[in-house]
Amino acid sequence: MRHPLLVIGGGLSGLAAAIRAARFIPEILLVEKHSRLGGLNSYFYRNNTLYETGLHAITNYADPGDRQAPINRLLRQLKLQRKDFTFCQQMQSEVVFRHLESLTFSNDVGVFNTEVRNKFPRAAVRFQKMLDFIKHFDPFLPSPFRSTRCFLAEILQAPLLAEMILCPLMFYGSSRENDIDLSQFVIMFRAIFLEGMFRPLGSIKDLIDLLTCHYLELGGHVRKNCGVKKILTRKNSAIGVELDDGEILECDYILSTIGHEETLRLISGTRVSNSTNLTRLGFVETMYQLPQQSPTTLPKNKTIIFFNDGEKFLYENPLDFVDFRSGVICFPGSFQGIPQKSMMEIRSTHLANYGKWKHLSTTPDQYSDKKQDTARHSAQMLENMIGSFATNIVYENTFTPVTIERYTVKINGAIYGSPEKIKDGNIGYPNLFLAGTDQGFLGIIGSMLSGVSIVNQHILPKL
Repeated sequence: MRHPLLVIGGGLSGLAAAIRAARFIPEILLVEKHSRLGGLNSYFYRNNTLYETGLHAITNYADPGDRQAPINRLLRQLKLQRKDFTFCQQMQSEVVFRHLESLTFSNDVGVFNTEVRNKFPRAAVRFQKMLDFIKHFDPFLPSPFRSTRCFLAEILQAPLLAEMILCPLMFYGSSRENDIDLSQFVIMFRAIFLEGMFRPLGSIKDLIDLLTCHYLELGGHVRKNCGVKKILTRKNSAIGVELDDGEILECDYILSTIGHEETLRLISGTRVSNSTNLTRLGFVETMYQLPQQSPTTLPKNKTIIFFNDGEKFLYENPLDFVDFRSGVICFPGSFQGIPQKSMMEIRSTHLANYGKWKHLSTTPDQYSDKKQDTARHSAQMLENMIGSFATNIVYENTFTPVTIERYTVKINGAIYGSPEKIKDGNIGYPNLFLAGTDQGFLGIIGSMLSGVSIVNQHILPKL
């Protein structure tokens, strides 16, 4: 069977692209190399318990009546009903520069505005000027890289406030060391500080299952355990793919969500040279599970804490395995309306050095020991901020950039992909396009909108 469109990658961007296309075109095929869909936002089981990977929170919360909000536009594009979902908003989150200052924010933008006015009164007028700029700036117009650090230094003239604003935005969306493109900054600032964070009631598996069933009901097809070995081309056009087992699938169009360089590596006869010397950034994350009724002093109303030691936030590839000077603490159960479970979870995230973890992974015992050591060290760091919990841990699991590399095709296990983005999804072929992380939309809502927008722009007008 020849397919009009073949989508490579079953993450949320690929799923959204396939659903959008399947609304209008029959026989869409989505191929995923692993046994589960979801990509970076998936799940696994241990001791008959489901654990989520990737999902901390979803950004871009909006009320149902806000028709122009990204989440509501996305649901309309996918022909999904808002009433079919229960969205649980964050309680409150915090940016903490230890021993210096903290800023609380929630889905009520007034909370963050008040915090800035009270704690940085001299910068209040300039902060409002920045908000006005963000309100009127169009981040989706193609443009060269523009440094956000330089922009904030000029418009705020408050170095600590600028660093505190950058910390969560970089951790949740920057693929570039020590900076973020101004367009990406505007997207992420709106998503986190102006719109807010939430998660659907239930697990990431529930969301993936809902999206998959919807796609299948529209007549789409899914093949899991189906890795692509090559993208086949003729006269500068894609004609199909060769799978890992040698099977050939023919198609009219291909949409790849696996990354720019990762896609080019699949194209038959294409040699890929490093087009940039920019470092790809990796992370290490540990999930700790402990009984809900543990005798701890853990905060009850915090959803996410972004923290940093010192006045300067260094967002760069660490020299050692892990940079414990900064990170993210997430409480996945601390969302409004999430029912209390018998076990609670804490997650820690830090920047990590892919090269060191990759080298160590060749000796499995040392690699495992280093993961355990990292989990212990991270727990000690967290306890200094949120209270004691380590003695109550009943299960922990740590992933590294090597884990990401193993379960996705992300080069160097970099979850945010290449520092260079292809905003229009065009990689030089008339019927082969790029969506997902390397197209430039970030976060779960952003990645799904990326898949939808590329289908709307490049696929539907031609089929």
